[in-house]
Amino acid sequence: MPMASPPTPATAPASLRTVADQVEDRLQRLLAHERERWSRVDPDLVAPVETLADLVLGGGKRLRPAFCYWGFVGAGGNAEDPRVVDVGAAFELMHAFALFHDDVMDDAATRRGAPTTHAVYAATHRESGWTGESRRFGEGAAILIGDLAFVLSDELLIGVPDAAWRMWNELRTELNVGQFLDILGSVRRERRLENAERIARYKSGKYTIERPLHVGALLAAPDRAGVLLPQLSTFGLPLGDAFQMRDDVIGVFGDTAQTGKPVGGDLIEGKPTPLLARAVARASSAQQETLDRVGTDGLDDAGVAAIQQVIVDTGALAELEAAIERLADAAIDALSGIELEPRARAELESLAHYVVGREG
Repeated sequence: MPMASPPTPATAPASLRTVADQVEDRLQRLLAHERERWSRVDPDLVAPVETLADLVLGGGKRLRPAFCYWGFVGAGGNAEDPRVVDVGAAFELMHAFALFHDDVMDDAATRRGAPTTHAVYAATHRESGWTGESRRFGEGAAILIGDLAFVLSDELLIGVPDAAWRMWNELRTELNVGQFLDILGSVRRERRLENAERIARYKSGKYTIERPLHVGALLAAPDRAGVLLPQLSTFGLPLGDAFQMRDDVIGVFGDTAQTGKPVGGDLIEGKPTPLLARAVARASSAQQETLDRVGTDGLDDAGVAAIQQVIVDTGALAELEAAIERLADAAIDALSGIELEPRARAELESLAHYVVGREG
């Protein structure tokens, strides 16, 4: 079944907002409780909880809760069961944990158009005239706030079936492995396609789509794991790969107004992406000299624009777009072979079109 071209910009399914509203309400209640109880211990503890709330409630598409929700409903779970909302909120807290730490590892200056947490706390340190090194304080604060999100995410999973808990731990291990490969690939200037695709799958693709589907299904029907999990992977793995490839395009060509990050952010950071790997494999000697500037100090807007042009001229962008379409088609085709409730199958197809057609 060929995949129709999605609207530009891609339209989010209405159900995504419905799931997001429930998850955001749960997060608001949880973080209000944490703010209140820790303020009684020490007023200085209000700030880190509010910083966490600002990030986790300040935007985001809530894709992981949505895939978890439809994995749950698709496996026969009650759509009104509050447990799936708790697990969706846990995914958002876990994602916030990863973002806090990722910004420190990348030394990123902005997140969603605002200064990153480590930068804000470093500035507070400098402006307050405190002792020690401002950078270390800022990074330490961001890491600890990320750790707080990590612990709170676990608390929301108390009482889930053992199989869901084991899958939750597996996805966190995979995320950690993927992030390590990502930073290693950046410093090694990794440009091999096979390695770049492995990094993309483990740092993002599996964690965003396949594993949330698995956790949702295991929450509803742990006794059907042997059948459901492999079936869901036939959808989740190719779509997860396509999702991250779309992120690669956005990370190189995305509009700052949409992404909240500098234009060409992945080029500035030297990310080892499948898009860049394709360009390197196709580049002439002269084009290779331009691509060698990826991730180097002092890469300015003109340098980013030159690299972008090489990526287009080599045909790497067109090749990646074709790969995204093939993977999305394969994922949607696989839905017909998965034992799911019909409404969940339809919603997952809508989500598939959205995640590969989005612009930010």
